[in-house]
Amino acid sequence: MQRTEKVLQLRGLLGRSVRVVREHYLRPDVPCGSALCRADCPRGEKLLSDDLTHYVVPDWKVVQDYLEILEFLELRGIVFMQTACQAMQHQRGRRQYNKLRNLVRDARHDCIMFFNEFQLLSYLPRERGESLEKWQTRSIYNASVWYYNHFAGQMPIVMVTDDEDSIQQLGSETEGVFVISFKNYLDNFWPDLKAAHELFESIVHSRRERENESQENHGREYPEHVPVEMLEAGIKSGRYIQGVLNVNKHRAQVEAFVRLQGASNKEKDLKNDVLIYGTKARNRAIHGDVVAVELLPKSEWKGRTAALCENETEEKTSGEVYGEPMPTGKVVGIIQKNWRDYVVTFPSKEESQSHGKNAQKVLVTPWDYRIPKIRISTQQAEALQDFRVIVRIDSWESTSVYPNGHFVRVLGRIGDLEGEIQTILVENSISVSPFSEAQMCEMPVVVPEKPWKVAPEEELKRVDLRETHLVFSIDPKGCEDVDDALSIRILPNGNLELGVHIADVTHFVATNSYTDIEARARATTYYLADRRYDMLPAVLSANLCSLLGNVDRYAVSVIWELEKTSYEIKEVWYHRTIIRSSYKLFYEAAQALLDGDLTVADEIPELKDMGEDTRKQKLDELTWAIGKLTDVARHIRAKRDSCGALELEGVEVRVLLDDKKNIDDLIPRQPLEVHETIAECMILANHWVAKKIWETFPHQALLRQHPPPRQEFFSELRECAGTKGFFIDTRSNKALADSLDKAVDSSDPLVNRLLRSMATQAMSNALYFSTGSCPKEEFFHYGLALDKYTHFTSPIRRYADIIVHRLLLVATSKGDKSGKENLPSNKELEELCRHINNRNRAAQHAQKQSTELFQCMYFRDKSLDGDEQCTADGIIYSIRTNGVLVFVPRYGIKGAAYLKNKEGLVLSCQADGSCKWKPGCLQRFPSKIISAPTAEDPVTLNLFDHVAVKISVQSSRCHTDRIQLHITSCKPYKTPELELSQSPHISRTDLVREVTKTVEEAQLAHDKAKTKMIEEEYEEYRQTQGVSLYHLLEEIKELALLDVSADSGA
Repeated sequence: MQRTEKVLQLRGLLGRSVRVVREHYLRPDVPCGSALCRADCPRGEKLLSDDLTHYVVPDWKVVQDYLEILEFLELRGIVFMQTACQAMQHQRGRRQYNKLRNLVRDARHDCIMFFNEFQLLSYLPRERGESLEKWQTRSIYNASVWYYNHFAGQMPIVMVTDDEDSIQQLGSETEGVFVISFKNYLDNFWPDLKAAHELFESIVHSRRERENESQENHGREYPEHVPVEMLEAGIKSGRYIQGVLNVNKHRAQVEAFVRLQGASNKEKDLKNDVLIYGTKARNRAIHGDVVAVELLPKSEWKGRTAALCENETEEKTSGEVYGEPMPTGKVVGIIQKNWRDYVVTFPSKEESQSHGKNAQKVLVTPWDYRIPKIRISTQQAEALQDFRVIVRIDSWESTSVYPNGHFVRVLGRIGDLEGEIQTILVENSISVSPFSEAQMCEMPVVVPEKPWKVAPEEELKRVDLRETHLVFSIDPKGCEDVDDALSIRILPNGNLELGVHIADVTHFVATNSYTDIEARARATTYYLADRRYDMLPAVLSANLCSLLGNVDRYAVSVIWELEKTSYEIKEVWYHRTIIRSSYKLFYEAAQALLDGDLTVADEIPELKDMGEDTRKQKLDELTWAIGKLTDVARHIRAKRDSCGALELEGVEVRVLLDDKKNIDDLIPRQPLEVHETIAECMILANHWVAKKIWETFPHQALLRQHPPPRQEFFSELRECAGTKGFFIDTRSNKALADSLDKAVDSSDPLVNRLLRSMATQAMSNALYFSTGSCPKEEFFHYGLALDKYTHFTSPIRRYADIIVHRLLLVATSKGDKSGKENLPSNKELEELCRHINNRNRAAQHAQKQSTELFQCMYFRDKSLDGDEQCTADGIIYSIRTNGVLVFVPRYGIKGAAYLKNKEGLVLSCQADGSCKWKPGCLQRFPSKIISAPTAEDPVTLNLFDHVAVKISVQSSRCHTDRIQLHITSCKPYKTPELELSQSPHISRTDLVREVTKTVEEAQLAHDKAKTKMIEEEYEEYRQTQGVSLYHLLEEIKELALLDVSADSGA
C-alpha cells in the first residue's frame, strides 16, 4: 500500500463546500468488478458480464448530462469510474449522486463502479496548473487503459466523451481503447435504440436552446444568486437564514414558506416559518430546494391569506384578507437543488395555436401545482397532447421567466387509471420495477413437489413453541403479508405469559445481498388504494416470512411474564423461535368473539372441519385468549394514558372494488376495540426492543422519536374548542390528552373526533434516528408517551424493522457477536434513517393521493341530481373569509365549501332549507360566518354546525381531479347511519379507565376463587381453556356500557 495526499472539495448534506486535505492510500488489489478477471482481484457480489463485445466508460460530463440514457437496461457493460461519480456528487448534488449509486447497486443493470483513484496503477495525480475538468478526463482515460491491460486485451474499452480535444488527442493513443463522442457511440453501437436517440436529441436540443437564450436575453427577470461562499458567510453571521422551501399547493403562485434549519436561525429568535410572497421573491427556487433567505424589513411583512382559494394560476391578490403579519423574506441563493422527475401535460391544440411563431418551444404544465411551468423544446407537442409525460429541469437562468427542461418519456394517457397511478409513483420518486433475476436467485425454491420445511440445524438453535403455545394472528381481511402473531397463557405459578411473535425476515435476507440492497432502496411496502408494491419478493412477503395459519414459520419472539392481577411485567425474554399459528383471524371475526358472538366461528377456516366437541373446546380457548389479550391491552393502555399517551384521530378510507376493479363504495375505517388490542401489544414489543438495543448499542441503535409539536400549531385547535366552551391545555402531552378527553359534546360525538383530528394535524412527524446522533433527552415519543421506541413488528414491509431485528439478534446472542461487524455505524445509520424517513413520507403521500384519485373516480360516475350517494352530511370545522371547511364523515372527505362564488354572489337559504346564490355580502367572525343576501334574511353558520353538502368532481386536464363540496342546505342531512352514530355512547378512553378499576378488583376475587382449580387442572406449558374474566367483562359491558363498536360514529 502506498501513501500520498489528496486535496478534496467536499460538499456537505446542506450544500456547503469545504476544502479538505486527506491522506490517500493506493492499493494494487482494488476489485475490477468483471467476470473476465484472471488476476485474482477481490470479487464483489456484482460482476460485469464477460459475454459482451466491449465495455463502455463514460466521461464525467457524459455521466452528468446523459445519466438517464445510461439507465437504459439495453446498455450493458458500463464502468462508472470513481472520478466521474465524485464529479457528479460535487457538481449535481446528493440527489443525482444517490440516483447514480442506486443504479450501480441495482442488479438489473449491468454496470459497476471502479475505484480508479485507489488503484495503484490507475491513479493519476493532478498536475500543477491543470484544470479540474482536464484532470478528470485524463484520469478516466488512464483508468480505461488500465482496465484494457488488466484483461490482457480480451475486452475492447470504449470511452465516451463530448470533449473534442480529448477525442483528437486520445482517440488513437492506445490500441484497444477507443475514445468517441456519445452521439457516435449511440449511432454506431445502438442504431435501433429509438428511445435513447430521442432522449439524446431532447437533451441536446434543450442545451442549445439554453445557450442561445443566454446570448440573446440581456434583460434580467430575477436577481442573480449570491455566490456560495458569501451565502455560507452570511448564514454563519446570521444575515441569511437557511431552510427548505415549501410552496403552498393551494396558492402556488403567491405563497411559499421556508422551514428553518441551522443554528444561525436561533440567534434571530424566529419561531415561525418565513413567508416568501410571490414568485419574484422565490427567485427561481423550486419546491423542496434548500435556500438562503434574507428577511425583509418588518414594514414589508405580510400574513397568510384567510380566504379559501382554488389553485390559482395567476397572482390575484386584490381584496384578500390576511392574517397577522409574519416574518417575510426573499430567496438570495440556492444551497442545494432538489430537482427530480416531473410529470407534465402539454398544452391543448387551442392553447398551442395561441403560442404563435415558435411552436418548438413549449410551456408544459406540471401535475404538481407547486412546480412552475417548464419550457422544453420538442417537435412532438401535438402528438403528446393527450398524454402524461416525464420531463426534467436542466437550468433556470436569471434571464428566463420559466425553467428550461427536456422531454424524457411518456407515462400514459390522461385519465387512464394506470397512467394516473404511474403519475403518483413518479411524483413521489417511487421506483417499483419487478425484482431482478439476481434477487430471485437468492430466494428459496418453493414448489408443490418440494415444500419448504424447518431445517434440522435451525431446530437446534431456536426455541420451539409449536406444541406449547396457542399462537394466532389478527389482521385485515385478505391480508397476505402477516408480520405478527400473538400468544397468551397461564403459567404454573398463576402468572400470565404474553408473547409477540414477529416474522424472522433476516433469516432469509442476508446483509448486503441483492434482496437486502433492493429492500433498503425501497425502504417500505407502498400501499395504494387498489394495489400494493412489496418491499420484498412475494415468495417471502406472502409465503415463507408470512405467519400464515397451520404452517411452520421462523419468528423472533418477545415474551413477558406478567403478574396475574396487576399485569406488571416481571421478566422478559427475546428468542429466535419456531411457531405454528393456529388461526389467521380477521379483525371483524376477532371483535365478534370478543363481543360474545360465537356464530362468527363459521367464518374461521381452521374451525370448520372439526367435530362438535373439539370445535367448542378450541373456540373456548380462542375466545379466552382474545378476551385476556384485550384485558391486558386495556391495562397497558391505561398505564400509558397516565403518562400522557394521546388518542389521535385520522381519516382512513377503504376503497371497495369488485372483481373488475370497479368502485363499489368508499368506507371510512371503523375503529374496533380489537384494533387497540393488537396495537397495544405491538407498541409494548417495540418499546421493550428499543430499550434492549439501546442498552447494547447506545451509539448505533435505530430508534423512533416523536418531537413535541410547536405551540403555535395548536392555535386553531384552541380557538375551535373555545367556541364550544372547552379549554385545551397544550403545555404537555398529558395536559393535551386530559383536555381532549374532557372536550366531549354529549349531543354530537363528531365534535371530539374533529378536535382530535385537529390535534393530529398539529403534530410533528415521527422520525427514525440513530442514537449516536441525538441527545438522550430527545429520544422521547410524544404521542405514545414512551421514553424509547422503535419499529420491530413489521419487517416484511418496513426496512427499519429489518435493521432493528439485526441489532436485537446481536444484542441477545449469548457470547456470539459474529454479526456485529455487519451492523451499520452511527454515520451509516444516520444516512439510512434519512433515506427511510424520506421514503416513508413518499409512501404516505402516494397512499393519500391514490385514495383521492379513487374518491374522484367514484363520484365522477354519479349523477349529481339523481344519486343519493352524492349528498351527505357535513360538519363545519374551520371558518374562512369566503367560505368554510367541511368534514364529510360518510366518505372521510375534508374540503372547502364556498359561501361566495366567483361572480360575487353569496349563499342564501330558502324557506324549504335549500340554498341559492344571491347578491349580498359575507361577515366573518372567529367562530361563525354570516351570509347576508341583499333582500333576504341573513344566514349564520357556526363552527361544528351540520350542513347538507353535494359532492362533485372538478376535472382538470393538467392536474389531478379534485372533490368539490357545495352546501345544499343549512340543516343537517339526516340518514339512519347518522342518527345511529349520534346516539350517546362512551369513548374508548372512558372504557379503558372505567373497566380497568373494576377489572383489578374483580380479577383479584376471581383468581382467589380459582387458585385451587388452576393448581389441579393446569400442567406446565399447557394452554389454558374455559371460562375467564372475559365473561365478567362482557357482563359489565352489557349492564353499564353501550355499543363499543359504534364508538367513533359516522
